[in-house]
Amino acid sequence: AASMVALGAAFLATPLMAAEHEAAAAMGPSTSVAWTAEQMRFVANGDVARGGVLNRQLFCASCHGDAGIAQSGNWPSIAGQRAEYTFKMLKDYKEGKRHGSASAEIMVKVAQLMSDQDMADVAQFYASFELPRLPTGVSFDAALAEQAKPMVVRGDGKRLLAPCQACHGPNGQGSITDTPALAGQTPDYFIKTMREYKSGARASDVYSRMRLIAQVLTDEEIEQMAHYYAGMTAK
Repeated sequence: AASMVALGAAFLATPLMAAEHEAAAAMGPSTSVAWTAEQMRFVANGDVARGGVLNRQLFCASCHGDAGIAQSGNWPSIAGQRAEYTFKMLKDYKEGKRHGSASAEIMVKVAQLMSDQDMADVAQFYASFELPRLPTGVSFDAALAEQAKPMVVRGDGKRLLAPCQACHGPNGQGSITDTPALAGQTPDYFIKTMREYKSGARASDVYSRMRLIAQVLTDEEIEQMAHYYAGMTAK
């Protein structure tokens, strides 16, 4: 753990990355969600059954699927997603912290109809499912997935990049609070998301963490990672 902290500190210590980090910080917090014990309990107590009702009433299923498995790479599969992450994202949409793309603007409008309780309930509904398998007709490239392993497992010390699994877990399941599960995500959506981080179009990541990482990764590495995580639940 200490080595990971040191690596992260060294990453931000490089002049370019430090300057970009400071610029992002100057723009204000990327989210208003503070993970206090009270906030954690609130999300943990979300009502799964009511979340299922809201999933239908708010037409969430039309994009994300009845059981959280999207049928298009334009939208993420959110089955098995951490409830805290889903809650945070909905709050970010509602408060204008996450916007820019056409799909994001749709989510802004949906989230504005939701209370915090609605968000916690929907978040627990999706978290109640297992991590998704790829929908019918969507596949992953096993050769590209294999090429991603070194970055996912070991990272790249020369570029001060920590391994992906340090935050997203060895099984792509995500970790505490705002680190999402990635396993079973469609390659198209993964690539789309990383490109938005890389360009800065998506800026709701806390401390600009993913923006800083995406800017260092090559397009080829992003594609490899997309297929790696897409294939994690295919076995």
